[in-house]
Amino acid sequence: MIKPLHALLGAKRKNKRIITISYDVIAIIASLYLATAIRLNEWSYPINLSLVLTTVVTTAITIFCFTRLGMYRAVLRFMMLPALGYIFIAVFISSLTLAFCGFFFQAFIPRSVPLIYVGLAIITLGGPRIMIRTIYYHYYRRKKPNVFVYGAGSTGRELSYALISGSEYHPVIIIDDDYSKVGQIIFGLRVHHSSEFTELQNLYKPVKLLLAIKNVSPGKRLRLIEKTSDWPIAIQSVPSVEDIASGKAKSTEIRDLYISDLLGREQVTPNNELLQKNITNHNIMITGAGGSIGTELCRQILKQHPTKIVLFELNEYNLYSIDRELRNYALHTNTTTQIISALGNVQKQNHIERLMIAHNIDTVFHAAAYKHVPLVEDNVIEGICNNVFGTLAAAEAAINAGVKNFTLISTDKAVRPTNIMGATKRMAELVLQSLADRQSNTIFTMVRFGNVLGSSGSVVPLFKEQISKGGPVTVTHPDINRFFMLIPEAAQLVIQASAMAKNGQVFVLDMGEPVKILELAKRMIHLMGFSEQINSEQDGDIEIQFTGLRPGEKLYEELLIGNNVEGTAHPKIMTAMEDKLSWDEMKNLFIELDNACQTFDEDSVIEIIKNSPTGYHQEKEL
Repeated sequence: MIKPLHALLGAKRKNKRIITISYDVIAIIASLYLATAIRLNEWSYPINLSLVLTTVVTTAITIFCFTRLGMYRAVLRFMMLPALGYIFIAVFISSLTLAFCGFFFQAFIPRSVPLIYVGLAIITLGGPRIMIRTIYYHYYRRKKPNVFVYGAGSTGRELSYALISGSEYHPVIIIDDDYSKVGQIIFGLRVHHSSEFTELQNLYKPVKLLLAIKNVSPGKRLRLIEKTSDWPIAIQSVPSVEDIASGKAKSTEIRDLYISDLLGREQVTPNNELLQKNITNHNIMITGAGGSIGTELCRQILKQHPTKIVLFELNEYNLYSIDRELRNYALHTNTTTQIISALGNVQKQNHIERLMIAHNIDTVFHAAAYKHVPLVEDNVIEGICNNVFGTLAAAEAAINAGVKNFTLISTDKAVRPTNIMGATKRMAELVLQSLADRQSNTIFTMVRFGNVLGSSGSVVPLFKEQISKGGPVTVTHPDINRFFMLIPEAAQLVIQASAMAKNGQVFVLDMGEPVKILELAKRMIHLMGFSEQINSEQDGDIEIQFTGLRPGEKLYEELLIGNNVEGTAHPKIMTAMEDKLSWDEMKNLFIELDNACQTFDEDSVIEIIKNSPTGYHQEKEL
């Protein structure tokens, strides 16, 4: 049975249509013959021209109705209730045609024959279609792993329908928290309450739980994920409404949970006036345009329609990638912004200054920096040259080129730094603060925030890779925590903070509550369908190993050096009043630091940093 079915389903579409139409013609004629025979209780009865004409017209009208209703475009294996409804409609029209033709051609068609014909035609025309669909579904269902769908709303119905018709997963039940929906049957799937999960899992052995929940707040979504993360099953989700509306994803597309789902952060709607103030109809430069923050700044800035955007980047491939992305976006949105891509090093002041002058730059976002703590710890001289002297060169170039606004992307690691990277970023802040006091034509701003999710240094992709390989998951310390923020949210807040700036101001972004990295690792393990094992005596699928703090790594991150902080017009942006140096003091520090870098005297460089007002101190490993 399966081999002929395979041959039919595997035939060319044209051949399948010929076979289907031929069968329907035979089925209609046979149904008419049987209906008359049943009525007369005779298998043999006289056939004349009028009966032949009636049969031909009825058959032709029925085939025409099937064609118009799309029955020969429908894929048999995917036929569902709508297609069966079309069969009823076509057969009803066919029976009316039979009755009319019998009267018009004066054929011997007893009045009860059209009624008998309706029942027979539905069986002969619809029966094989249902049979093919049922055989295909039950045969291939055995090859598809079972899954549960969480959510009996419109999204759950869409997802269930798509999965039933697809070839990847077999939905067996729908789970929901709403008791009023329990017991409903949706596409043959019964709705169960979430409290029944354990019994249902033992019965059906699903491989995944698919969250089909949209239009809920991040907080409610987080509570749902916290609840389901204790269930021993891998969890995936359908995309958010925003992703579907923007065309980034389809409503039935299944994906892994984003880390933003795990954090439940509620993003504040950006202030469009602040977003546009220093961007719209201005010329913008982004240094480090190919980095994690730089690329997102480019995307957000382009949406605000600047006149010109200059992408400055040292890495050729990264520059090529963001250039291509922005040009594709501009092409599809009819954006008229001029996009200029420039390769270069921020330490070369002459180069960057010429670019600023040539393109009449109004606003600079300085995101170029070495930011990986262990790498900078092992490459102290290069970290100083790029993060400190690179910032100085870019800032001096901005002053000479008449740039109105210059914003530094800083980090929470600049607060009482315990590593060279953090110390260089704090020194970069001091550079801009001293330049702000030296002149007033260029407004210098610093925006400080913590880890951004999805960046090149994020711990989340590492955890996911480690879990996928069966572990172990490596966490530096059981008590370590970090602030997290989404990259788009961080970029928008940086732009808005820049628009509110007064010269030399330090802005701090509200990162919410810090996240314990160990708890994050556990949750990711649970959501991927495993259990954790923290010591050798404990049962579990994925081992969590504590590797110890790396050189220069803090146990807890901070965002403020002191307590002198004030709110701003934006609920997620604060301003901090912190100590700074005069330009003369900074200049003497630069001379001393530059001499040590020129001779590659790393010990002297570290000593200079320790003695500088960065607050740098080396923290012992725990």
